Amino acid sequence: MTDRSRLRRAAGAVAVVGVGETDYALDHAALRDGKVRSDAYGFAATALKRALSDAGLRLSDIDGLVVGQSTAVERMAEVLAVDPSWSAQADAVNAVIQAAMAIASGLAECVALVYGNDQKSAGTQYGGPNAMGGERFLAYVQYAPWGLTSQGALYAMMANRYMAEAEFTPADLGRIAVGQRRFAEQNANAIMRRPLTLDDYLASRFVCEPLRLFDYCLVNDGGVALIVTTAERARSNPRAVGLAAFARADLSVDATSLRPRLMDYYHDAHRRAAADLYAVAGFGPEAVDSVQIYDSFTTHVPFALEGFGYCGLGEAAGLIRSGALAPGGRLPMNTSGGMLSESYMQGWNHQVEAVRQLRGETGDRQVPGVRHVHYMSDVAGKVSSLMYRRAGA
Repeated sequence: MTDRSRLRRAAGAVAVVGVGETDYALDHAALRDGKVRSDAYGFAATALKRALSDAGLRLSDIDGLVVGQSTAVERMAEVLAVDPSWSAQADAVNAVIQAAMAIASGLAECVALVYGNDQKSAGTQYGGPNAMGGERFLAYVQYAPWGLTSQGALYAMMANRYMAEAEFTPADLGRIAVGQRRFAEQNANAIMRRPLTLDDYLASRFVCEPLRLFDYCLVNDGGVALIVTTAERARSNPRAVGLAAFARADLSVDATSLRPRLMDYYHDAHRRAAADLYAVAGFGPEAVDSVQIYDSFTTHVPFALEGFGYCGLGEAAGLIRSGALAPGGRLPMNTSGGMLSESYMQGWNHQVEAVRQLRGETGDRQVPGVRHVHYMSDVAGKVSSLMYRRAGA
């Protein structure tokens, strides 16, 4: 059973003091011209160099390392020239959680979280018979006899069922994509900055009905890094961003039959993670000023919003149609453009955006008076969530 008091201590023990990322738009443009700027390790190293500079720290300050899922831990440490006392491998949200747990337990004091991916230049496939990961990913192999050889096919099934149950239309998915593109237009590092209208979205081709081209995330090269350290050490840094809470809940039973995905949209795990997160933070959606939602597909958005209590079940369409998630709305979402329009960094770029929003460093897309930013991820039934807080909030 979750011990919320211990979770509260762990979250309160850490802060993010540095962030860095690569030049998504420039690197993508160079690749279109046939120029490969780096590999996965090089992108990660560039991002870490920028994060260290952002934090005012040196490589010698790092004694912990969490490496993203697209590279090897030992090789990454070798490339970076670090011998950490503790290291691990994790996706974006769990990298933050693992760093917090390592610091709270005394295993490390200053942890670098680094991610690099050359998925575009390397020709990585996320669907079909040659999809990366093979048998490790149910979405690519388990359902192939029925023609479901990609995550997009599975999310299309979820979307079809949801649309049949709720008053949710293709245009509502389009409003998600259009809203995030409007944020990307204000982000010089975003890959997709050309304006996108709802008519453009509805006229785009189906990839796996009802999902259209703009329901899918980008595929591009890049890297991201964060520096997480003790709250005590961060106290002298006015740009440090704290963690109010973190939580996780998994759904694995009957995963191979798709029950958690298709029958409940992962809501049981959403509810359990939300209960812990809000109890540890001491507040809920009413005190959140902006949300970052894992968006490899637009369909993640309504499920996460409902599961974490930002609206009732089946009521996401109303929230989306109100304009609340778009620029100028009361709950701006994926304010960098997210993975649909900024960069597909498998959730890592959302962490950078959350930190920069809370620092007030995002220019024209800045959310006024932001105090708390909530990140939600529900990839393959593993629901994880972070609540970031502005210093002094």
